[in-house]
Amino acid sequence: MSKKLKNIPVNRMTEDLHNGIVIERLNFNDLSVAEKAEFEDENQAHRHDRHSFFLLQEGTVSLEIDFQKYIIKPLSVIYIHPNQVHHTVTAENVIVSCWAINNENLNPEYLKLLEEMTPVKPLVLEQETFNIISDTVSLGLQFSKRKSDKLYHSVLKDTCNALIALVISQYSEQTKSTDKISRFEVITKDFREILEKHYTTNKRPAEYSEKLNISTSYLNECVKNTTGNSVSHYIQERIILETKRLLYHSDQSVKEIASVLGYDDYAYFSRLFTKVTGMSALAFRNKNRD
Repeated sequence: MSKKLKNIPVNRMTEDLHNGIVIERLNFNDLSVAEKAEFEDENQAHRHDRHSFFLLQEGTVSLEIDFQKYIIKPLSVIYIHPNQVHHTVTAENVIVSCWAINNENLNPEYLKLLEEMTPVKPLVLEQETFNIISDTVSLGLQFSKRKSDKLYHSVLKDTCNALIALVISQYSEQTKSTDKISRFEVITKDFREILEKHYTTNKRPAEYSEKLNISTSYLNECVKNTTGNSVSHYIQERIILETKRLLYHSDQSVKEIASVLGYDDYAYFSRLFTKVTGMSALAFRNKNRD
């Protein structure tokens, strides 16, 4: 187990020179022994400071995202949200295209769609679609070398957004497609978006129904009808996910984590974690560090 830090590491990608945009293609077979060793040393669980996308061309990657393990094979694409904690478990004979962008450069419409579809699983692409995305990355790599161009940053920004639009389209095709979603679905989607922004401060369903200007009973009806689960279930689920992230990936005490997540009553927070997960917070930390 790698050394634990006080907080979850954030890869801020400060080495890139593109003002919040990264486009690159990595061939792990071309890395030197020193570069491979550096990759392994730095590959502790972390977050990115921007939205990240990975297109696997060759090889196999074992990736863990928020305690879910995925085996990714060629012609697959995966999107990782800035909130998600992840790390590469293994990477064999890999050639992968990567692009990442911060909120400032991301098309606002695409940002909203990405927030709505998080989290996602790796998506296997048809060969034709894979080729289009791969060719677009190649074009972006060529653009990235033209630093003297007057509109250099704009071209990179537009290329990265085009890649993201292609990926969003592919994920959208895998989900239920209807010409008109129901009122219940609209409210549930709005609730999930608000929850992501306010889960550390708002713990009661009534606080969310107030933000949506509807009654608490109607909010519960909408969410239950759409997902099968209650509003309270999703509030607790989001809190527990963040708790697990901090327990596993940081050295903060359970009391410190409770405070970070908006709980002054440490005992209540501890009981809640045990109730939802079936084990105490310390038991979860010890089990996952063995």
